[in-house]
Amino acid sequence: MRNLKGWIVVSAATGINLILGLLYIWSIMSKALVKELGWTSTQASLPYTVCTAVFAIVMVFAGKIQDIRGPRLASTFGGILLGGGLILSCFTKNPLVMVITFGVLGGAGIGFCYAATTPSALKWFPIQKKGLISGIVVSGVGFAAVYISPMTNSLLLSYGISRTFLYLGIGALIILIVLSQLLFDAPSAYSAKPAAPADKDKNKDKNSEPVNRKDYGWKEMLKTLNFYKLWIMYAFTSSAGLMIIGHIANIANMQANWENGYLLVVLLAIFNTSGRIIGGFVSDRLGHLNTMRVIFLLQAVNMAFFGQYLSTGTLALGVAIAGLCYGALFSVFPAATAELYGIKNLGVNYGLVFTAWGLGGVIGPLLAARIFDTTGSYNASYIVSVVLLIIAGAITFTFKSAKYERSVSA
Repeated sequence: MRNLKGWIVVSAATGINLILGLLYIWSIMSKALVKELGWTSTQASLPYTVCTAVFAIVMVFAGKIQDIRGPRLASTFGGILLGGGLILSCFTKNPLVMVITFGVLGGAGIGFCYAATTPSALKWFPIQKKGLISGIVVSGVGFAAVYISPMTNSLLLSYGISRTFLYLGIGALIILIVLSQLLFDAPSAYSAKPAAPADKDKNKDKNSEPVNRKDYGWKEMLKTLNFYKLWIMYAFTSSAGLMIIGHIANIANMQANWENGYLLVVLLAIFNTSGRIIGGFVSDRLGHLNTMRVIFLLQAVNMAFFGQYLSTGTLALGVAIAGLCYGALFSVFPAATAELYGIKNLGVNYGLVFTAWGLGGVIGPLLAARIFDTTGSYNASYIVSVVLLIIAGAITFTFKSAKYERSVSA
């Protein structure tokens, strides 16, 4: 019965994330805001940038509520905020007001919902399956754009930007509230259930990264040096993917003279989804550090050549690689946090780690927008991404003996 309930939670959490993927269609909405309302690229990027930052910050408080009061309350409240924020966005044409409706309210809603999905699902399964389960759950966010992107593009063509916000908001409000009722919190005894000894030995041999033997509170976690290492790596590496997500429609128009950039959003979503599942599966077997190194190196090479992708085919290849690497981050980092600091307080602990993603949402999209408005090109932003990815890769080699030293104090 517990296993059945666990898979119900995984299914509901994945479904919720399929709606939260609304965040990843912003390049389409941004293009429409520029075209219909005459906004600058920077103005059109601001609501998205604020949304990612608020999303990340709220994750900390939402994670604490999820740990104490359960995922159902947190996710239901988040659904009301996100749906309401989208609906209110339909009534404004002012960039600063939309920063509040979509950026603040929408970002807070996404934060509350997202904080309730992965932790609630992980608590129903042994620690050795953390990568795979987190990969399945977060794959919903990546896959969302596969259906939301063409649907949003169709709504924009038929009804314009205002009514598109309205229809998306109503749909999100209803679906999120319904699915949130299926997020059952696991009994504490079950969530702490250890794997068989044979599995532990097998995992240790493959990963050289010991299974966590203690549940850390957030204050204890902040006293460890490795928290700050994870935080910096997450911030630097997520910025590249968020930059591409926030600007791909415009990048397609500028570099390949292609107006159907929304199709690249779909392609990115497919590989974003694949990366989340593959990343979790691989990290359970090769270890988080080795998986991170592969991700960072591949993304750095891709960003180094992104300015040379001048045809639809080469741009599609670059988008596919960017999506694959970006998606993998969302299964590797929560799994690493769970292994480092335990499952019991994963909501708030991962929420604190996830604030790094919020910084990445500022570094990537907003910097790219500023550079584009100034130079008419994204090339300089690609170079910045390469540098950040190289730094993140170098940090992985600071972990002693290829394993996490959780007791090292900051």
